[in-house]
Amino acid sequence: MLSSFTLISLIGVMLGVLVLVVVMAVYAGLERDVKSRLLGFTPHILLRHQPGHLGVMPLSDWQDAAENAEKLPRVEAATAFVSDNVIIDVASWQRPVMFRGIDTSDPAQVEGIAKMLDLENHPESTADLGIDDRAVVSSILAEQLSLNVGDTIRLYSTRNFEEVMRAYKATEKPPLREAFATDWSAATSALDGAWKPAGEKRAVDIAALTDIYQKFENLRAEDLRVPELELIEDLLIAMESGEKDEATGVFLFDAETKNKISNAIAALNSTDVEKMDGETLKGLKQIILPKEAVVIGIYLASQMAVTPDLFVPLPLAQDLAGLGETVQGIALRLDDAYAAEEIAALGRKELGVDWSLLTWGDQYQTFFALINQQRVMMYFALSFIVLVSAFSMMAVMFTVTIQKRREIGVMKALGAAPGQIVWVFLHQGMILGLLGAALGVGLGRVVIHFRGPIQGVFRSLGFDPFAASFTGFGILPAHNNPLEQAVIGFLAFVLCSLAALVPAFFAARSDAAKSLRNL
Repeated sequence: MLSSFTLISLIGVMLGVLVLVVVMAVYAGLERDVKSRLLGFTPHILLRHQPGHLGVMPLSDWQDAAENAEKLPRVEAATAFVSDNVIIDVASWQRPVMFRGIDTSDPAQVEGIAKMLDLENHPESTADLGIDDRAVVSSILAEQLSLNVGDTIRLYSTRNFEEVMRAYKATEKPPLREAFATDWSAATSALDGAWKPAGEKRAVDIAALTDIYQKFENLRAEDLRVPELELIEDLLIAMESGEKDEATGVFLFDAETKNKISNAIAALNSTDVEKMDGETLKGLKQIILPKEAVVIGIYLASQMAVTPDLFVPLPLAQDLAGLGETVQGIALRLDDAYAAEEIAALGRKELGVDWSLLTWGDQYQTFFALINQQRVMMYFALSFIVLVSAFSMMAVMFTVTIQKRREIGVMKALGAAPGQIVWVFLHQGMILGLLGAALGVGLGRVVIHFRGPIQGVFRSLGFDPFAASFTGFGILPAHNNPLEQAVIGFLAFVLCSLAALVPAFFAARSDAAKSLRNL
């Protein structure tokens, strides 16, 4: 009976250490593998133009900025960065999704996407995006919308909706000459009265023309129909083409320019509202038409980390984000991603205050903080298993001291010191703690090594606690940290030793005569 209690105590310590070793290894493996995936397409440093810290501005000359950024140490590549959201339409099912533009001239980005492809379920998947309208979609999105490789998806740019709403609102207003009748009448009347003959040309005082020009400029800033906006811009361009004569303090206009100004005003005074609205709504066709893309690959996404729903080529990403030839920033890839903080600090000094540098750690700070918090919580929760095992060992050692009361009495009668009696029972607890910790760490490493077959057994039984659709991994990742596992084993050993010390202390204080009588 005594040996059975001891064995149960030993198994308790072993299981507590085993669970702690396995869970911590899985968390470490998940963190490492998710980081590896994120770094496959995420910029190690994201460089953005932010003049005066007033907001991020698109980059039109991003190639020059990329060349300057490549001069920073440890930078291997500097490519365009575009990321935004669109509305995807598949068989009349719509939902907002996030996309990331991939510069296919950068082999590292293409390789990073290729490593994530779900070739087990979609063996025809590829990361060859090229420059055509192609897309690699996440497994989560593919499952939700029943997408397969070869399907065609439609993408509606959300950036165009603002332009569409502005155009529709403009059609609800009366024409310029009526909506802003007072300002329009004041500007046109002032211009009519400002003309003066100057030989073959016409002249307008500089001060008068400046005031009139400002009035038209204020009208141009209003929400106008596109045809009216074009006419008033033509009017302003014609007014700007006058020849300034500082000596006489006037602007001189030839007859042709004067006619352009008059014709623009006349056209604005006689615009046909229905015709303008028809042209405006017809122009919206080009704005709201979707982009069609072919799904060429499906990558295995994880619900543990936020990743883009779509990867598309850079030209398509620029169109969907409404950027034209511009980009949102420059993606820097380093020879060592973990040197990003150091290089970013150096880049802030060399590139100046108008540039913002965001490391990959900053971009996913919330996610990594969540992982670390979960690890701490698991440490805290699972440590109680080892603590309970230590208490069970204490109970076993109390049982041992009761069963061995006569032996303790004999030892004391023969002159054994209390310290010697303490060491007898303490050694037993230390041996059990050492065996339990060693077996727990060893079996934990065995479980980690054979986690794939173990998952297969669970799946064959219809129970998969670590589904690939959730984790994003066919086989649950794990990473053995020898130092961490040694610390876990050592702490278990210390707890078991301390647990044995308490009953050993009481055994040493027992009365020899009573112990011999087994009282």
